Amino acid sequence: MTEREHPFNATITAVERYLPSRVVSNFDLENVIDTTDAWIHERTGISERHFLDDEPTSFMAIEVADRLLRKRQISGDEIDLIIVATITPDMAFPATACIVQDRIGARRAWGYDLSAACSGFVYAIVAGAQFIESGAHKKVMVIGADKMSSIINVEDRTTYVLFGDGAGGVLLERSESEEEGLIDFELHSDGSGEDKLCLPAGGSKAPATHSSIDQRQHYVHQEGRAVFKVAVTRMAEVSLSVLKTNGFTIDDVDLFVPHQANGRIISATAERMNLPMDKAFVNVNRYANTTNATIPIALSEASEMGRMKSGDLVQLSAFGGGYTWGSALFRWGSA
Repeated sequence: MTEREHPFNATITAVERYLPSRVVSNFDLENVIDTTDAWIHERTGISERHFLDDEPTSFMAIEVADRLLRKRQISGDEIDLIIVATITPDMAFPATACIVQDRIGARRAWGYDLSAACSGFVYAIVAGAQFIESGAHKKVMVIGADKMSSIINVEDRTTYVLFGDGAGGVLLERSESEEEGLIDFELHSDGSGEDKLCLPAGGSKAPATHSSIDQRQHYVHQEGRAVFKVAVTRMAEVSLSVLKTNGFTIDDVDLFVPHQANGRIISATAERMNLPMDKAFVNVNRYANTTNATIPIALSEASEMGRMKSGDLVQLSAFGGGYTWGSALFRWGSA
């Protein structure tokens, strides 16, 4: 897409994260499943992850929302819209966003959950930006949160070692400055990949039964090799495409923030793009794949570390089950 015309720019004014206190290392997993630290690290680049205990996904999302409000020194009454990207909602309904809205006292806000697997946060931040750019809203909270430990099978070492729990989010606000905010985006989906990365049961197609539970169909199913190949290809293609559309090259990118699926996907994507790894933000080694939370957690850490300054070109890129994938370009503001 080119020449997007809109009254306002949607800029990130605050970014925050929440990680559960319980840290589970690869060595801890050696006591639970047939694996080793060396096997996990060599194949994924992951060393540890955080697991939530008895609390639901909303617990982490609420923590992020509260931190965003405190950082901006505003109350929940100023929020117009809350979007929660998640594949592990507290319940099928109501939306986790509604629970967050109630807990933070955002009495004026409406909200909804967005499900696009690991691409969910990129989808959600783009969706939220449209309400800002159109002039419909002034403040939109976008949160990515997942309790992946609730849907991974401890008996499947190929998936159990990959995931962790966490949440992150941003506050989007109006800006009349052309020097900050969302520049452009490109989003895609391909439903032909539905069986390659999915949660087979629990929906209307296969409601919960004794049989579905016995067959472990309520856990993440992934065909790793197929997903790896498509993920690398699509993430690289869409990232280069949105740069080219807007007259940028890899040299113009100050920070590339990819979905943290595993280290090999990130490095292979960067190689395919001819992107120097020092431009890519990587923290998958400490948190594993937190699905919708990976990118906002990374943005929060990068901001604290000073990896982004006002005016920097920041690119987000993700790939997830569905298949879904996309990229968004931001000119960083003062968050």
